[in-house]
Amino acid sequence: MDSTRDTRQTLLLVDDEPINLQVLRHTLQDHYRLLFAKDGARALELAHDHQPDLILLDIMMPGMSGYDVCTQLKADQATSSIPLIFVTALSDAEDETRGLELGAVDYITKPFNPGIVRARVRTHLSLVQARELRETRLQIVQRLGTAAEFKDNETGLHVIRMSHYARELALAAGYDEAAAEELLHAAPLHDVGKIGIPDAILQKPGPLTPEEWEVMRRHPLIGAQIIGEHPSGLLHTAAAIALHHHEKWDGSGYPHGLAGEDIPLVARIVALADVFDALTSTRPYKRAWPVEEVMAFIAEQSGRHFDPALVAHFQQRLPEILRIRSQWQEPGEASATA
Repeated sequence: MDSTRDTRQTLLLVDDEPINLQVLRHTLQDHYRLLFAKDGARALELAHDHQPDLILLDIMMPGMSGYDVCTQLKADQATSSIPLIFVTALSDAEDETRGLELGAVDYITKPFNPGIVRARVRTHLSLVQARELRETRLQIVQRLGTAAEFKDNETGLHVIRMSHYARELALAAGYDEAAAEELLHAAPLHDVGKIGIPDAILQKPGPLTPEEWEVMRRHPLIGAQIIGEHPSGLLHTAAAIALHHHEKWDGSGYPHGLAGEDIPLVARIVALADVFDALTSTRPYKRAWPVEEVMAFIAEQSGRHFDPALVAHFQQRLPEILRIRSQWQEPGEASATA
């Protein structure tokens, strides 16, 4: 096969014994592109230059051991994410534990069982593909959020701050780390519907007319249409946020006039985070409010615009909120003070 057209996944096989490399070659060559190294130095060179999808690494080698190779691979940003399986005659539980602690994803003992080797390789390559798919999906979501920013007077830092406020508030409200992280990544799509609002309205320097406001108030519906319907996961969360982040606790919001706990919790969280950042930020049409004034306004709107329980959580987490605001401060803008 022409190697320039070989689109199979690449494995790096490292062992100082040629017979072991031969066994692995016969086991894996029909399904993968293979690279071979007989010592640690060559393994590091091939890993860095070719970025294999998976490394099978012997432990007991003269000079640089497999443990040493693993340590150097994980210390190098260019190779740290490559999954590594130790393939070795060592079978003591302490040896296996040490390998896993160094960053290996699995441990196969010699003599090789070809079926087990193929199954383990296939499993870990599937995990890599799943991770890459999640990362690609996340990048697409982030780019879509960025596209919405180009239509508005908001800045990328606003979206970053607001999303981190939302994550902090979600944790305070009882979300676990995974759910809070999902909210962090979904929140930037809250205003994606503004892509469908005419620039003349979206970027108008003065007050909007009643007719223009009617158009502007369509952006949650447009946002939900853009994201689409999804049964679960990141895009399901993003759609709920886009559609409902302008609803209010007392039912006076839009587009559906939902009230109280009928508003999805993720949308209630983002609504509070979004308003806090908007009020504490300078815009061409407004000054930045001092944090003291913003918190007084939020307290006054508890039970009206905002979920009272979330307001209480936000007040408790204010020091962390201000730390996030300082970390992602707009260039040339003074830090907020309470």
